[in-house]
Order: sequence, then C-alpha cells, then structure tokens
Amino acid sequence: MKSVRVARARAALAAAPLLALALLAGCSTGTASTASDGMAGQQNVAGEMNPNLDLGTSLGGIKAPDFRLLNQFGQPMSLSQFRGKVVVLSFEDSECTTVCPLTAQSMLDAKQMLGAAGNQVQLLGIDANPDATSVADVLAYSRAHGMVNRWDFLTGSAAQLKSTWSAYHIAVQVEQGQIDHTPALFVIDQRGGEQKIYLTQMAYSSIGQSAQVLAQEISTLLPSHPRVASRLSLAAVSVQGPTDRVTLDGADGGTVALGPGKPRLVVFFATWLTEVSDLKSELLTGNAYTAAARQQGLPPLVAVDETVTEPSVQAVRSYLSGLGTPLAYPVALDITGRVADGYGVQDQPWLLLVSASGKILWSHDGWVSLPALEAAAKRAA
Repeated sequence: MKSVRVARARAALAAAPLLALALLAGCSTGTASTASDGMAGQQNVAGEMNPNLDLGTSLGGIKAPDFRLLNQFGQPMSLSQFRGKVVVLSFEDSECTTVCPLTAQSMLDAKQMLGAAGNQVQLLGIDANPDATSVADVLAYSRAHGMVNRWDFLTGSAAQLKSTWSAYHIAVQVEQGQIDHTPALFVIDQRGGEQKIYLTQMAYSSIGQSAQVLAQEISTLLPSHPRVASRLSLAAVSVQGPTDRVTLDGADGGTVALGPGKPRLVVFFATWLTEVSDLKSELLTGNAYTAAARQQGLPPLVAVDETVTEPSVQAVRSYLSGLGTPLAYPVALDITGRVADGYGVQDQPWLLLVSASGKILWSHDGWVSLPALEAAAKRAA
C-alpha cells in the first residue's frame, strides 16, 4: 500500500530554501483584526489556533515553473496553457490512501464553493509516486475518486517528473514500499505567479475548512471576487471518539450507533480503495468474521465509510448495493470526518478493537486475514 508520511514530508519541505524562508517568516492568510474586518480577523485567529488547518504561506507571486506532461487521457499539457485562469496545483501519489484524497477533495470543494466563477479555475495534480507513473495509473486514481472529468492529473517520464518535483521543491522518496512526498498545494494566479502554498493536514474533519480557505484565496485573485458559498468556522473541530456516544446515518438508510456500552471491531474504509485492493473481497471477509463472532461470542463488526472523501453518499450506497452479496454488518457514513479523527484514523483502511468502556485495545493499518481478525477480537475477552 502506498501512502504519504506527512511528518517527513513537512521536514523535507522545510529543507527547501525558498519555501523554508517563507515558512519561517510566518507568512499566512492571517491578518490583524481591525474595525472593518473584525469578523475576518477573528476567523484568522481561530484558524491559526487550529492544528489541523493550514492557512497558507505567501510565495509573493514568483513565477511558477512551467512543465509539459500528460494528463489522464494521454493528452500533453503545460502550465502555461492555462494563463488567464487561476490554477490550483497539487502533488499527489497516484496510489495514495492517506492525505492525498483529502487534498483532492478540498480542491473539488473549493471550486464548487465559487459557483459559476469556478469555471475560471483549473485544477491540476502532478503524480508524486515514482513507482506508478503511467497514464493508466493517474486515470485509475481519477476514476476511483470521481474526478476523471473534473481535473487533469498529470504524469510523465521519470526524468520529467523528477524535474518538476525539483522545480517546486517537492521531496519524494520511497522507503520500504511507502511513498513519502511533500503534501503541497499551490495557488497560481492568472499570470503564472505562485501566490500561496498549503500543506494538507491529515485531518478528515478539516477538509471543508481547508476548502473554504482555498476558495477565499482564489476569490481574491478573480476579477469579480465571487462570494464563497461557505461560512464554516475555522476553529478546531470537536471530534467524536470511542468514548462518545454517536449515531451516524447508515448506508442502508437506517442509523448506526457507536460508543461505549459494548466492545466493537471497527473498520474505517472508503470505496475508492478499489484502486489499490480487492475491496469487495475484503468487505465480504467481514461477513465471515460476523458469522464467527456470533459463534464465538466475539465483538461485533461495524464498518465506517469515510464519506467526507467520497464523490457522494449515493456513490457509497451504489457501490455497496452492487456487491452482489449483502453485508452482514452495519456500515455507517462519516459525512463530517469527525469520527475518523476521533478514532485516530491515519490511513484507509484502518482497523480498531474498542472495549466496552471505549478504550482502543488494538489498531491496524491495512487489511488483515479472517484468522488475524478473530485473534485481534479475542483481546476484548
């Protein structure tokens, strides 16, 4: 499984002289509150105190390096061809299951928040996975995330990609099969100047906030300064952990309860995992576990779809209804991401065994076999 290790990525970014200078200078969208912009000032202060939100770092309009790469349809594209539009440029692993889906979703949400003015915005991604660089790879990622015709995900030869990463100070490395890269997103103005850089944080509940901050920055660059259709607070979002009683909408139209009272085996997933795993088989393994749990008195299984990163709720329901075999356990929809953050989810899938009191007894990053699930569940006995 490929993933982004955010801590090392930030360290790598800080090593880039130009960006490190900007970061150390403390430049961001935050400004001092005045009588005329008190509300905006309060929002910025709240955002600056939010550890899961990056308000952006100014790059002063320096010229963005041009590149010529291929999109998910094999069509050649360059940055310069989008002069006259605001470009939102991200660097994403084409097999990422951690922070990249959050970046992609914030880009899509930001453009949507601008309404008709979003037509003046171009979304671009550049592949940051040196082991999955074919056109088929970037198409598969785009398809899995419902983005095929909503952005251009670019790739190229190893030399072309390395040159582009270097030009934008993006650190990329492979360690034990894991992809480490700087989780950077750039806002480039209509003249090709880099205005802001953002580092995506591994926080599902802050996707909407990140999108709003991004949309507000884009709005300042567009001639009409369109209204951003979102008024979220930028303050830290309260999360919902295993000691909290939570009722979520279920994929079947009912509701699903989480929280203390009885032990549970909880699996967090998203339907876009079809790109990197046999998701149907893994979900059906949950049916086998459910049967074994009833026979052996093991904790019941509950699945939580990370709907905040999905194309839509309906996309989740359509996928599950298309499995051919009904799931024997409930699937909850985490529409806000607050539950994933409360349970400490850092990847997809993410498995946890939670005691009746709400204590996490075991956690695992990635799918495991049925015997391993049973063995883990017995820890609650």
